Amino acid sequence: MTITDTVHRPASFIYNQALIWDNHAGFESRPDVDLSQLNHWRDSGASFVSVNVGYDVRPWTNTIHTLAYVRRWIMARPNDYLLARNTTDILQARSDGRLAIAFDIEGMEALDGNIDMIQLYYDLGVRQMLFAYNRNNSAGGGCHDEDTGLTPFGRSVVAEMNRVGMLVDCSHSAYLTTMDAMELSESPVTFSHSNAKALCDHPRNITDDQIRGCAATGGVIGINGIGKFLGDSIEPEHYVDHIAYTADLVGAQHVGVALDYSDGSDDLQDAITGQSNFWPSQWYNGTMEFMAPNRLLDVVDIMLRRNFSSEDITGILGGNFFALAQRVWL
Repeated sequence: MTITDTVHRPASFIYNQALIWDNHAGFESRPDVDLSQLNHWRDSGASFVSVNVGYDVRPWTNTIHTLAYVRRWIMARPNDYLLARNTTDILQARSDGRLAIAFDIEGMEALDGNIDMIQLYYDLGVRQMLFAYNRNNSAGGGCHDEDTGLTPFGRSVVAEMNRVGMLVDCSHSAYLTTMDAMELSESPVTFSHSNAKALCDHPRNITDDQIRGCAATGGVIGINGIGKFLGDSIEPEHYVDHIAYTADLVGAQHVGVALDYSDGSDDLQDAITGQSNFWPSQWYNGTMEFMAPNRLLDVVDIMLRRNFSSEDITGILGGNFFALAQRVWL
């Protein structure tokens, strides 16, 4: 889809030339989630989005049920969506005007202690998986819990993810766990949807050391569009603040887009209210607000005004994550 906007004409030209890759959509993972919200990405001209199909808040069986439902829903709509197995599929979907989709899982509880589940999830379309969703689990520490570092099981998980071609994701996890993973992984890693702690001092955000560590592996940091992690604002100016900070620190080639968007925000709000062990109230009081995919054109306009090059902008919009997938996915 071509985006037409005479007010932002230079931004529109760059946007339409770019492959738009959103590295994390924050849907509430359950086997009846409203997937029509994927139209937000199609209508915004996106080529690819990674959809969350499970997290530690729910039992691992929920992840299997959600995967079955989401896969069936996508495959029933072949004119609009494509389940991406590799980067060639993403290019094909873009050429056809379809939205390519892969999956991510937020937390190793989905493995149920069984390393063989990684290959199964990969075969079902999962292309990235993080260690611990805010709270500790059998693999390592979460960002709202005691910082334990990677466990022996977590270390074996890294090796298996490297083997099968699944991207090692460090978002939501504790500092030592992420540093252990970045040292151990033989493939580039990602912070799939995390912002700069230096700009917004929230436990979900990451330090300069973590940003540098990710870049040193050849990885990419996806900038999150949730207001609480941007600094209580979902305005594109604040989103670009985090892009610019991270790019200045490690280079624009290590920055991407990961909006964590969901228009089912009431579902997430209900989950947060009922699970304070995963979302401590002092950090998640008030309403969760999200920057929507249709604001990405404004993001491009702001980046141009801040003297980002067109090459850097197209990389941030999707080229950097695409190149990372080319290196890691098998």
